Amino acid sequence: MEDVLIVGAGPVGLMLACELSLAGARPIVLEKRPEPSELPRANGLGGQIIELLDHRGLLERFSAGSPFAGRAPGFPFGSVPLRFAGIDDVPLQLLMIQQPRLERLLAERAVELGAEIRRGCQVLSLAQNGEGVTLDLVDRPHGSGRRVRARYVVGCDGGRSLVRKLAGIGFPGTTDPEVMRLGHFAADASVFESPQLHGLEPGWNRTPHGRLLLTSLQHGVLIAGVREKGEPPDGPVTPEDFGAAVRRVLGRDLPLGEPVWLSSTVSQARLAERYRTGRVFLAGDAAHLFPAGGSALNVGMTDAANLGWKLAAALNGRAPDGLLDTYESERRPVAERALMQTRAQAALDRLEGEDGAALRELLTEVFAFEQPLRHLAGLLHDSGVRYAPAPNTGSEADPRTGSEADPRTGSEPGLHTGSGSGRGSGAEAVHPLVGRFAPDLALADGRRLAELMRAARPVLLDLGCGVVLDDDWIEVVRARADDPPADALLIRPDGYVAWAGADGLAEAAGQWFGVPASG
Repeated sequence: MEDVLIVGAGPVGLMLACELSLAGARPIVLEKRPEPSELPRANGLGGQIIELLDHRGLLERFSAGSPFAGRAPGFPFGSVPLRFAGIDDVPLQLLMIQQPRLERLLAERAVELGAEIRRGCQVLSLAQNGEGVTLDLVDRPHGSGRRVRARYVVGCDGGRSLVRKLAGIGFPGTTDPEVMRLGHFAADASVFESPQLHGLEPGWNRTPHGRLLLTSLQHGVLIAGVREKGEPPDGPVTPEDFGAAVRRVLGRDLPLGEPVWLSSTVSQARLAERYRTGRVFLAGDAAHLFPAGGSALNVGMTDAANLGWKLAAALNGRAPDGLLDTYESERRPVAERALMQTRAQAALDRLEGEDGAALRELLTEVFAFEQPLRHLAGLLHDSGVRYAPAPNTGSEADPRTGSEADPRTGSEPGLHTGSGSGRGSGAEAVHPLVGRFAPDLALADGRRLAELMRAARPVLLDLGCGVVLDDDWIEVVRARADDPPADALLIRPDGYVAWAGADGLAEAAGQWFGVPASG
C-alpha cells in the first residue's frame, strides 16, 4: 500500500509532495495531463507562501530571473490601487513567477526529495475503508486500467475536482455573470504608444459595455483581457473570438500582436462543505475558489504546508489524537476570510455607473491612510492568521482578529495557561506568538529563524532558558537573539508557533507532536 496519492500536479499538489517527502513519506502524484501545461494561468505569488519558500530554502531558486521579488510597492484591491510607498515593513510580499516555471521548479524539487510524478493518469473511481483508499485509474501512457491503493488520498485537482465529487463533498457558492477572456500577445509596452490605443491606460479600462485590461509583466509580452456579461465560448478561444469581444467592449479593434495563448474563465466563489471525509482530503482550488486574483496560490500552497506534516505524522505513528482534524479547523477559516475579501474585491470591480465610481473614489481616499493600508496588506498576506493553541481545545482560530474566538460569543475563551500550551486553568493569557507564523528572528550566530526550518521538522528554539526536550523528531537549537520575544519557541514544521515561554513545554510537545509525557 502506498503512503499518499496526490491527485493533481499543479502548484498545490507539487508543494504537498515536497512537504510530505521532506517529512519522510513517499507520495505519488497522479496527473491526468500527459505533459506539464505551458499556459501561464498565474503570473506570480503573493503572501505568506513566500515566507514559507524561504523556510524551505527555495526562495532564491524560485526568484532567479524574476522581474520582481520582495515587499510589494503596491497591489490592486479590486479596481482600487493600494500604494505602499513610504510605509515601512509592509507585510505583503510578492514574487513574479509564471505558473509553468513554478510548476517545473516544484516538480524538480519533489523528485529530488523522492516523490514520484505519474502523468497521463486519469482517476475513474474512489472507494475507502478504515485502512486506506482505492483509486481506479486509466493509465494512458500504458494504455491500460490500473488500481492503486494508499493510506490517504488528497485531491489537488482544481475547481472541477473529481476527487471532491467522488468523495461526496458539496461545493456550494456562486458563479459570476461575466466571462473573462485573457490572452498573452507577442508585443511589448511600446504598444501603448500606438494611436489606436489613444485614451487607454495600462490596467483596467471601463466602458459602458465591459472592461478591458492592458498590461505587460515581461519584455515582449502584452497581457490583454476582456470582461463582459455573457456565456463563455463553447470551445477554445480563437483570435477571432477574442477580437470580437474587444470590439463589443471597446467599439474598435486593437493592435495586440500575435497571440501566444488565449483562454476564457468565469469567476466563482465557492467553499467545500468539508475538507476531509475519512482518509480523503482536499486542498487548493479543489477546496475553495476565489472570485478575484491574488489569493488562490497563497492559500492553496499554504494548505499543502499545513496538511503535509500532519499526514506524515499520522503515517509515522506520531500524530496525537485530533491532529488530522486540525487541518480543516485551521485552514477552512483562512479560506473563509480569503473568500470574504475576494468577494469584496469582485463587487468593487463589478459595480458600474456613478455609484461604482463614487465608491472607488472614496475608497481610494481611505486607502491612502497608513492604518487601512497595513490592514489590507496583512489581509492579503495572511499575516493575521492565528491558529488555536492545541489540537483539542474545542475552539477554532479566528483569522479576523488573530485571536481565539468563542464561536458562541465572539469573545476570547479563558482556556489557556501563561505557557501557551493550550489547555490549562485559563488563569493566564496564552503567549501572543502562539498560533502565529513565527517571526524571522536574527540570531546572534548570524543565522535567521527561517534557516532552521529547511528540513520541515518541528524546531525547539531555546533562546536562553535552558529548556530540555529529548525527542528524535524535534530539533533542538540553542541560540541567542537581541530582545527575544520569548524564552523559547516550539515551532511547527509549517512555521507556526506551537508553544512559547518557559513552562508547559512537555504538554505542548505531547499535544502537537505526540511526545510522551516522560519526554
